[in-house]
Amino acid sequence: VVVYDSQGLFSAARVWWTFRVMGHEDVVVLDGGLPAWERGGRPIETGPPQQRMERHFTARFRADLVRNLNDVQRIVANGGAPILDARPLARFRGDAPEPRAGLRSGHMPGARSVPAGSLVDENGALRSASELRKIFADAGADIARAAVCTCGSGVTAAIIALALARLGRWDASIYDGAWAEWGAHDDTPVAMGPA
Repeated sequence: VVVYDSQGLFSAARVWWTFRVMGHEDVVVLDGGLPAWERGGRPIETGPPQQRMERHFTARFRADLVRNLNDVQRIVANGGAPILDARPLARFRGDAPEPRAGLRSGHMPGARSVPAGSLVDENGALRSASELRKIFADAGADIARAAVCTCGSGVTAAIIALALARLGRWDASIYDGAWAEWGAHDDTPVAMGPA
């Protein structure tokens, strides 16, 4: 399965992760998405899609790739996994308000800021492995351990997971509730400023 989107790399990473969570491992992202395909002069189809042969697929839920609120609360309290936040730096620091009403500003204590936008180039393609390593290192992100990726709503966290997979770390999980859940709770700890 090849997934892509019209933004270069935005929602395609979330679709890639969702397939993997359901046990489908033979899935890849078209780097740079449809815009890169078109820039390369490759053909596109218009109109109704062609009928494809049906195949049977049995989903097998990969719980190791998903984290919930309780999981992340334990990690924040006790450590054990790096938490990497894909939101823009101003939202991570609490300098900019969250786009959803009622959410507190800031980040999970101990999290590192790895904005999703920093992981893609100007054409919407994932950066090279060497560039990604530097971005993670500059953020103070320990990628030697399985990371928990988070963001505002669970979409751009998948870009971090995809970047980690490019570096050989296929074990990154996503906190699916993301800041939309964490920031809405009064009893979850919040840090402000830099990590």
